[in-house]
Amino acid sequence: MSLARSVLVGTAAGAVGTAALNIATYADMASRGRPSSDTPSKLVKNVASSAGIEPLAADDDTAENRRSGLGALLGYVNGIGVGAVYGAIRPAIRGRVPLLIAAIVAGAAAMALSDVPATKSGATDPKTWGPEGWIADIVPHALYGLALAVAFDVLDE
Repeated sequence: MSLARSVLVGTAAGAVGTAALNIATYADMASRGRPSSDTPSKLVKNVASSAGIEPLAADDDTAENRRSGLGALLGYVNGIGVGAVYGAIRPAIRGRVPLLIAAIVAGAAAMALSDVPATKSGATDPKTWGPEGWIADIVPHALYGLALAVAFDVLDE
């Protein structure tokens, strides 16, 4: 398979993984009655404030709605982007790295790419999450990685 095709297949598989992550997250919200996370919106606000982007840093409903939308879009960029990178790498390591290990690494990468910037920007503090918060973050990202890896292999046939 060419690199371009592999990256495209990885991008599609990343979208599948992102859907799995969102389904797991919304199922958790529904089952526990918890609210959606405001961390993505806080990340956007903190970055916008640091960069002096007033339309996103303001404290009004319109700015909050923009931050909410951009925060959600960042999740898609993360999930689809990790999928594209996975697509570039997976063919070269397929015989040496089992699917489950590749899935765990992909899920951990997506989790790190969302949690590290959020933590560095001050939008969240993982030290305050507790076990339920960590489980609510780890499980959807693990499912993301598994869905990504399986979808890639299925689409790669």
